[in-house]
Amino acid sequence: MIDLYGIPNCDTVKRARAWLDTQQLPYRFHDFKKEGLPEATVQRWIAAVGWEALVNRRGTTWRQLDAAARDAVVDAPSAQAVLQANPGLVKRPVVEWARPDVVTVGFDADAWISHREKLA
Repeated sequence: MIDLYGIPNCDTVKRARAWLDTQQLPYRFHDFKKEGLPEATVQRWIAAVGWEALVNRRGTTWRQLDAAARDAVVDAPSAQAVLQANPGLVKRPVVEWARPDVVTVGFDADAWISHREKLA
């Protein structure tokens, strides 16, 4: 089973969910603003893709952080702390492709095709 993490009103998440539906790939949707981000999940993502890929420095949540909080995000532990405290900072969507060690961040239909083929 594919696990897709995001928030339902995000346009990129909407496109990703529509793509998965079109490809007839079953998935579980985890709304991390409502359901939170377990520590183990964030650690797994950081191990798989690196903390830099997860922190959305272009969104409004990042801009709303004070300068000291933004400047403090310098490594995996500091990124994990800020992501768990502010789930809106997570670049979306995050997808675990049927195995928790196969993780992608963002939506790229061309790249996702290879993941779909590996699931077949």
